[in-house]
Amino acid sequence: MKLSRRDFLKLGALTLGSLGTLAFAPYPDPRDEREIPLLPIARIAVDRQAAIYREPREHSWVVRWTLQDELLNIYYTLTPPEGPAYNPFWFRVWDGYIHSAYVQTVYYRYNTPLESIPESGQLAEVTVPYTQAYQHSRAQGWQEHHFRLYYETTHWITDIVEGPDNRPWYQLTSEATDYLVYYVPATHLRPISPDEIAPISPDLPGDAKRIEISLERQFLTAYEVDKVVFGARISSGMGQKDVPVGTRTPKGEYHITSKSPSKHMGSLSASGAPGTYSLPGVPWTSFFIYESGVALHGTFWHNNFGIPMSHGCINLRNADAKWLFRWVTPAYEYPIADRFGWDVRGYGTRVSIK
Repeated sequence: MKLSRRDFLKLGALTLGSLGTLAFAPYPDPRDEREIPLLPIARIAVDRQAAIYREPREHSWVVRWTLQDELLNIYYTLTPPEGPAYNPFWFRVWDGYIHSAYVQTVYYRYNTPLESIPESGQLAEVTVPYTQAYQHSRAQGWQEHHFRLYYETTHWITDIVEGPDNRPWYQLTSEATDYLVYYVPATHLRPISPDEIAPISPDLPGDAKRIEISLERQFLTAYEVDKVVFGARISSGMGQKDVPVGTRTPKGEYHITSKSPSKHMGSLSASGAPGTYSLPGVPWTSFFIYESGVALHGTFWHNNFGIPMSHGCINLRNADAKWLFRWVTPAYEYPIADRFGWDVRGYGTRVSIK
C-alpha cells in the first residue's frame, strides 16, 4: 500500500514525536495502547552496514548509515527495476529508502501473562522488536544481561517472577544448559500452542519425504514422493577463509537427525572475538549434521535470502523454517513430558545438497 502525501506527513510527525522514546526504550509502555505503532517497523539487524539512500538503488546518495537495533517506520515496500534481482525489496522510511537485506520486519504485539508454567517448560515466541534480557541475584539484584532477544525468536519459559517493575516477568532457561537463565517482561512473549507446531503429513512413510537444496540457485525444495509441496529461498554458507570454523555448506546426502524448536547457537557468552557469535533462541532448527552443527533454521539477523550468508547452516525465513520443522521427521510431539523433550532425535527426512 502506498500512502498519500498527506498520510505520509501525518506519520512523519508521529515518528518525530516518538523519536525520544525510541532512543531510550525498545518498546512503548503496553499500558497505553495509543503508543503502540500499527505500521510494520524495520529493525536494523547489523551495525553500520545498512544505509538509507536518497533513491531506492544502491548507487544513490547515502543519506546516513544506520545502527544495529535502530527502529524505523516502514511506510511502504517497493521493487525498483534496479533490484538486485535475487532480493529486489526496498522500504520507504522517514529519511529515504533502505534495502531489505539487513532489515527484520517487526511489530509490537503484547500478550497476557500466563498464570502458571508446566514443569517441563512452555515454548514461547518474542512478539516485540526486541526485549532486553535481565539477570537477577540476591547480592546484586536486577542487572541487564548481555543478551537481547529478538522478534520471532523462540525460548523456553520455566517460571514466572515479579520483575524489577513489579510486573510479571518470565524466567527463561537456555536449552544448552540449565545454568544459563535470564528474565524478560511476560508481555513480550507469546506462548506457542501444540496445534501451532503439530506435525504436517505425519502419516506418510519416512522415505516418502525428501529435501533437495541447490547451492547454485540458493533454493530449497521439499517433496512428498515426487510431488513438490514446498519451496523457499535460502542462504547457505559463505565459505569464509579467514574464519577458523569452516563455513561452506557441505554438499552430499544427509538425514535430519535432531530437531529443536529453540536453539542457542554459537558461544554461550557474547565475547566479540573474531569469527564468534552468540545467538540465543534461534527458531525451528532441524540438524542434518549434528556433530558440526549444520542445520536448517530460522533467521533474524539478515533478510538477504538468495545469496550465501551463513556460517554453514541453511538460513531460512522464520515462517519457512517453522513449516519445515513441522514437516520433516523425526516428528516433534508437543506438549512434552519433561525437559528431555526440548529436542527430539532420530533418523529422519533425507536432505540432498548439490
